[in-house]
Amino acid sequence: MLIAAIGAAAGAAGLAAWAVRGKSSQLLAPAVWRGPRDAAGFALTFDDGPSESTPRLLNILARHNARATFFVCGANVRRLPSVAREIVAAGHEIACHGDVHPYYHFRGAAFLRRDIGGGMDAIQTATGITPRWFRPPYGIRWFGMRPVLRELHLELAMWTVIGRDWKLPASEIAAAIRPELRPGAIVCLHDGRILTANPNIDNTLDATRQILEVAPPAFTLSRLFVSPWE
Repeated sequence: MLIAAIGAAAGAAGLAAWAVRGKSSQLLAPAVWRGPRDAAGFALTFDDGPSESTPRLLNILARHNARATFFVCGANVRRLPSVAREIVAAGHEIACHGDVHPYYHFRGAAFLRRDIGGGMDAIQTATGITPRWFRPPYGIRWFGMRPVLRELHLELAMWTVIGRDWKLPASEIAAAIRPELRPGAIVCLHDGRILTANPNIDNTLDATRQILEVAPPAFTLSRLFVSPWE
């Protein structure tokens, strides 16, 4: 019985971990992690911005006629509102990554509402846009997220492949992503480093160049998806 109990506990812990961090998990809120396999291209997304280097990224995207979805942090938008407006003016989609990039696990619904709502408010104040999409910091979902997202009319987006560009060199980032560049894939990179001012994202910029040189068309998320709430 002890072995059975230990096995059951381990199974429950594994399920809980998958619910919180699994990219395809739907247990805590409906989420998309890839688009239709017959899509004309893939979705390119960037988290943690805007940063002082985001305009350099916008130039790279423009040279490759690529569009992307930027999951921005409210605190960074308040610091760099003009860069947030540049994202929108360049034809890209702006989305919510919360306000101050906290961990959401072991937090209540009221905390989630404050952080997600704070990010939404910053985006709306700077750009006049109400985002459609939300991606949780660190990819962590928690109990209470479903009603908060419903209240704020947000759809949750995870990813098919993440570049780990906060720690890897450009060549390794590109090598990890290229095999996943199938129609409907969602690629996650970062144009900021959480709330760091003036972060060095040269590896992300170089990897983005390498990816777009061989990639199918890069779209925003809203080019690929209908609402998972419908």
